[in-house]
Amino acid sequence: MTHIDAGAELDPVHPVALPGVPSTGLTGAQVAERVARGQVNDVPVRSSRSLGEIVRANVFTRFNAIIGVLWLVMLFVAPIQDSLFGFVILANTGIGIVQEWRAKQTLDSLAVIGEARPTVRRDGNAVEVATNEIVLDDLIETGPGDKIVVDGVCREADGLEIDESLLTGEADPVVKHPGDQVMSGSFVVAGGGAFQATKVGREAYAAQLAEEASRFTLVHSELRSGISTILKYVTWMMVPAAIGLVVTQLVVKNNDLKDAVARTVGGIVPMVPEGLVLLTSVAFAIGVIRLGRKQCLVQELPAIEGLARVDTVCLDKTGTLTEGGMDVTELRTLDGYDETYVRRVLGALGESDPRPNASLQAIIDAYPDSEEWRCIESLPFSSARKYSGAAFSEGDGEASTWLLGAPDVLLTAEDPALAETERLNEQGLRVLLLARATCDLDDPEPARGARPTALVVLEQRLRPDAGDTLRYFADQNVRAKVISGDNAVSVGAVAAKLGLSGTAVDARRLPADRPGMAQALDQGTVFGRVTPQQKRDMVGALQSHGHTVAMTGDGVNDVLALKDADIGVSMGSGSEATRAVAQIVLLNNSFSTLPSVVAEGRRVIGNITRVATLFLVKTVYSVLLAVLVVCWQVEYPFLPRHLTLLSTLTIGVPAFFLALAPNKERARPHFVRRVMRYSIPGGVVAGAATFVTYLVARHHYTGPGALEAETSAATLTLFLISMWVLAIIARPYSWWRVALVAAMGAAFVFVLVVPALQSFFALKLVGMEMPWTAVGVAVAAAAVLELLWRWVDRRFPA
Repeated sequence: MTHIDAGAELDPVHPVALPGVPSTGLTGAQVAERVARGQVNDVPVRSSRSLGEIVRANVFTRFNAIIGVLWLVMLFVAPIQDSLFGFVILANTGIGIVQEWRAKQTLDSLAVIGEARPTVRRDGNAVEVATNEIVLDDLIETGPGDKIVVDGVCREADGLEIDESLLTGEADPVVKHPGDQVMSGSFVVAGGGAFQATKVGREAYAAQLAEEASRFTLVHSELRSGISTILKYVTWMMVPAAIGLVVTQLVVKNNDLKDAVARTVGGIVPMVPEGLVLLTSVAFAIGVIRLGRKQCLVQELPAIEGLARVDTVCLDKTGTLTEGGMDVTELRTLDGYDETYVRRVLGALGESDPRPNASLQAIIDAYPDSEEWRCIESLPFSSARKYSGAAFSEGDGEASTWLLGAPDVLLTAEDPALAETERLNEQGLRVLLLARATCDLDDPEPARGARPTALVVLEQRLRPDAGDTLRYFADQNVRAKVISGDNAVSVGAVAAKLGLSGTAVDARRLPADRPGMAQALDQGTVFGRVTPQQKRDMVGALQSHGHTVAMTGDGVNDVLALKDADIGVSMGSGSEATRAVAQIVLLNNSFSTLPSVVAEGRRVIGNITRVATLFLVKTVYSVLLAVLVVCWQVEYPFLPRHLTLLSTLTIGVPAFFLALAPNKERARPHFVRRVMRYSIPGGVVAGAATFVTYLVARHHYTGPGALEAETSAATLTLFLISMWVLAIIARPYSWWRVALVAAMGAAFVFVLVVPALQSFFALKLVGMEMPWTAVGVAVAAAAVLELLWRWVDRRFPA
């Protein structure tokens, strides 16, 4: 195969910023000189936040600031037990930092495994280096699927076609010639070549984009934005309620200053759902760690959440349902061609491509190269063309041009060879046609008039885990769509072997308009002969019908669809370009890992939605109690220690266990609405019932110690209602959920019966009548709560 001299002077039409380098690349001395000058591709591509950023993100929050100020106040004016809430915040923050640091280490170690290593020429040798070891003027080799990692100038091109759509929006691949510019962020779709690095580090076109895209992030998810919305509303409610509480306790009641401050703080602190943000971060971080153990790299953290919401998975057949390798099982000659000659042609075609795909590799393994044949010109395979080709000078001086590719693309519809191809495809076999071309390879239509010579029958290796994975998706009501560039009948037969029913559709007959395509996609399951642009259009069509779409793939033809899908999933052995745009990379190349990712996402989202209700019920009843106290102008019923105890037993400890429990329910949209429809009625009932008990107790008790007795009765009512909220949230019950609720109840009873704990928490039930009244109010409130939540379920379905 002929190549262009990389050291030759370039056409002046194509300006080059730096002089050309020899085809042998830089020398070791030249590399060292550039490193010393700092001309290195040193963009810090990080998969996670630094330790300092993690600490700042967990410590310096709006609510930590509020709680911190109140804690310092309490340390000076009240006993240590009224400052317990501050120590809880410290512990929570510490847990958040540790878990996220563990997640960072997991991400960083996985990112190293999945990191691309471009091939550069140095001292005449092709060597793999890390992306950040590339220096200015390095000669970098490229082939199909390779991502262009720095800006440069093309020096060698052998049918080189580069897709720049991620940068320019231009869908068609751009043919590159020596002297043409290549931009970082684009990727090779066909052919090969080499380019000289002209801009490295932060100067490269896509460096900033790449750095931002690869960072660990907790943003851009419905869950995170929903929690932020809730916290914004909470802040608005807190401010007037807290001001009213301060005025009532310090001015109107004219209480002892220290007691008034303690009760004011006791009213403000529980309004803050501080544990909710922490628990969300911890749940995501633990999700990353769990998936990391299964060799699954989550490049963007919200991808865990996104995959939990997926209802349609688009699967690329090759590399997903089938393993990458293939085997030649049969060679059928056509039109009386000699089989020995055909084998020689196939061997020469295999040798002509320096970067063979899986089909050509199987042919190379089956048919050795003929030494006498010399490649004059080659046409690399592209998924848009569906065939490759080469022109040879045969050993006897004859010249011939050959094409190898899809029979239904190279042959006319009437050709009898197509019927034979169809029969083989129905058995799930892959068939390639070898045809002798009558046109030159640089002709606009090189396949025109090609004469069929032989059918090459390939057997694909099914992934042993693919069937079980497809059954999992079916059980979880996630629809699977097989989208492949191969023959539709062959793809349909492979899908049928794996238990995926449905008719196979040739994508060339799909409607071009989005509504028509969306309707066809809803009805069909298996689609063949899909072009890369069609894959992208299909993803968009499914999304236009309200579907949340995940796309899996490993080839360069999947990049555009992966980029546009809600969640892109790439195999670790896939092309560098697919790994770069995917949110999730399966480093072990196992399709069976995908259910684990879906399950992890569902666990995180479902459980956070569940426990968010616990936190926000507390916020609602705290605000309501503050408002009622202001309106009735009475002492606030609780000290901080009481609400610390209640929060720990009915929210903090249970929420941690519930957030990490298994949960297979598919995540649903409208997080804020779904949480608030329970939290508001729950909080209103709890706050109103507690205040009723408090007012009754104020009439019942008189004399010294009356306020402490009133507080104890109100605490009992609030605890029992909060326990009922917990019992509702914990449904459906399992042995450990029942044990969790029972353990929290037993802990509260223990506090009530142990004198030392009674004194520590200032909790002592006085007499029999008022404690039983408190229990009666709580039971009535629990019944109202049960009826109210059932009505909400019917009236405002999720």
